[in-house]
Order: sequence, then C-alpha cells, then structure tokens
Amino acid sequence: MSEPHDPSTASLTRRQAILAGVAASAAVLSASNEGEAQSRSRGDRSQRASARMPVVYLPHGGGPWPFVDMGIGDPRELNALATYLRSLAAITPERPRALLVISAHWEEPVATVMTSTAPPMLYDYYGFPPESYTITWPAPGEPALAARVRSLLSQAGIESAENAQRGFDHGTFVPLKLTYPDADVPTIQLSLVRGLDPRVHLAIGRALAPLRDEGVLIVGSGMSYHNLRAFGPRAAPVAEQFDAWMRQAVAQPREERESRLTSWASAPSARAAHPREEHLLPLMVIAGAAGDDHADIAFDGTIMGLRISAVHFG
Repeated sequence: MSEPHDPSTASLTRRQAILAGVAASAAVLSASNEGEAQSRSRGDRSQRASARMPVVYLPHGGGPWPFVDMGIGDPRELNALATYLRSLAAITPERPRALLVISAHWEEPVATVMTSTAPPMLYDYYGFPPESYTITWPAPGEPALAARVRSLLSQAGIESAENAQRGFDHGTFVPLKLTYPDADVPTIQLSLVRGLDPRVHLAIGRALAPLRDEGVLIVGSGMSYHNLRAFGPRAAPVAEQFDAWMRQAVAQPREERESRLTSWASAPSARAAHPREEHLLPLMVIAGAAGDDHADIAFDGTIMGLRISAVHFG
C-alpha cells in the first residue's frame, strides 16, 4: 500500500535539493576562485622575480658638488658624473619601493640601520660655502625596511643595531638628489662595520640579497679611487692601475670575484689608491648581494684626471 501524500514533505525535499544545488555551486565557485587566486599569486611571484632590482656601486664625487660651485675640477668631468647619476632612475625594471644605501661615510661597531621616519640632513663635510649647509633632500625613512634588514642579518648570524637619530650623509643625499630630485622614494642607510673587513661586508651583502626581489634598490656609495692627500693628475697611473684591477675582479664568476675582493689589498697600487678602504667597502656589500649576476661597468670617467668607475650587477 502506498504512503499518503504529504505536501510538506515534498516541499521539504524540493528545498533540500535546491539548497544542495546551491551548496554545490558555491563549492565549485569557491574552488574556482581559489584556483584563480593561486594563479594570481603565482603570477605575482613571477612578476616580482622578473622585476628583480639591480645592485649599484657608484662614485658620489666630492663634498656638496654639483649643488655648490666649489671652483675645482674640470666641468666636463663633473658633468659626466652628474649625468650618470641622473640616469640611475631609469636602470630599474620598475620604480623601487625603497632604497637601501651603504655609504662610505658611516661606520659603527656592528651593522647599524637608520630607523627615523624622517631622517635629517647630516652635513658631514667642512670648509665649503654657506649654501653647502642648506642643501635638502627630505626623503622619508622606512622603519619597516630597517626591521627587514635586521631580520635578514640576524638570519645570517650577523649582529646589527639601529639608530633613530642618524641623518643622510653626503654619500647618500648628494648622488640621490640627482637620481631622485623629488626625494619621494623611502630611503634608509646601513653602516659599514668598523675594522672594514671585506669578508664581513661580502657576507652582509649576501644576507641582504633577498631585498632585490622585494622592490628594494641597494646602493653602495663610495669611490673607486680615494686618496685625498694624493688627489691630482700625478696619481693618474695609480688610479688607472687599481681601477683596471677592480674591473677584472668584478667581472669574474662569483667565487673568484669574492676571493679577489677579499684580498683587494694585494692588488696593484691598492694602498696608494685606498690608504683607508672605507670608500671601497660599499663595493663589497654590493658584490655580495649580486650573487651570480654579471658585472657591468656603468660609468667610466675621471675626476681631476683620476680614473673612477661605477659597477652595476643585474
């Protein structure tokens, strides 16, 4: 005998079927959205990888030039260097989200990073006209990047510290005022480590290499020749000889490159070109961050007749 027909039961069954269908559709849609999200994520990672930042070792010139007429140097030489520094804004695959600068003009017992949200100016030169001490480059700081730098150094077993008062020295504000005149890219500095051991600075560079895939342009600011007491045409052979060695060293595969840079003091004319190596050490950080990238001599010029070069990797 058949069961009596109950309309409420039929209605319930239809509702269950509809709800089941909606749930199934939602599950399909959710899976589809998840798949699209994963695809976008993979695409974003791929885009980040393809937008990897180069690393740069640049000569920052002397004192407050070219913003103050110091009455020294050949204008053609100085203009060539200024033109190169302006051109740096175009070398990155996209606009950097931040700049990390290793300047020759800051040394600390351990690698120290500035953390101010608005770093002041640090006029770390003397004897220049009054207008030299009114130059401004008010780029914002980037405390989050400073924390990321310290985290990467810690992971590599490298001790670090931070400084909330440190300002931009002329190794940063002079060249970057030419590159980014609007001062609209967040910027922090990382100090050299006292003792100026090239191994330490190569290791710092290796630890910081992941920043290149995070939109950070790492800049080493120094000079490939820096002997102030011998600055002038008579030192031209020394500068040429050391610069030629440096070019050969950075052109080597990574292991050989790092080996040569570690023993830089045995290079021809090394101590005549760098009685003290603080202007060369930013190159070590940049070379460490370069990994297997090929070196490019991006600037080949002279200052007061002395050969200086800029090196890019990537």
